[in-house]
Parts: sequence; structure tokens; C-alpha cells
Amino acid sequence: MKRQTAAKKIRYTDVALDLELIRDFLPPPAKLVMKENTVKVTMNLTKKSVDFFKRHARRHHVSYQAMIKKALDLYASRYI
Repeated sequence: MKRQTAAKKIRYTDVALDLELIRDFLPPPAKLVMKENTVKVTMNLTKKSVDFFKRHARRHHVSYQAMIKKALDLYASRYI
């Protein structure tokens, strides 16, 4: 049985590549783990809205409550 050899050697050239620089949009690690002040609330939502968040949360393997919180935070941040 023949042994497989490594693939052909890579040849590097000086061909110009059409690249686009993407600015760093992520916050620093320290800001990724900071806990925000939260307040517990009780509210009535329509079944249609809750079903929407639950369906999308399952698809993305996240908590539907976290999705609702993020949606409210994003909405509020536009007007703060």
C-alpha cells in the first residue's frame, strides 16, 4: 500500500489582492463581561409576541427573555 504524501508545495506570488479593511467593532474584553444594573419587572405581553421571541430564541439557542431584554435595550438606546 502506498503512503500518501503531503499536497503539492504552495507557491507564493506577489499578486495584488482586493481586500477591504474592517474596523474593529467589538468592545474590549473587560466590557464584554461587565454586569449591568437590572430591575425585575412584571409585564403582560401578547401571546403572539412571546411566541415570536420563543421561536427565534430556539433557533439561535438563547433565552427568549434575553432576546426581549436586548430588543428593549436597543430600542431605548436610540432615544436615551
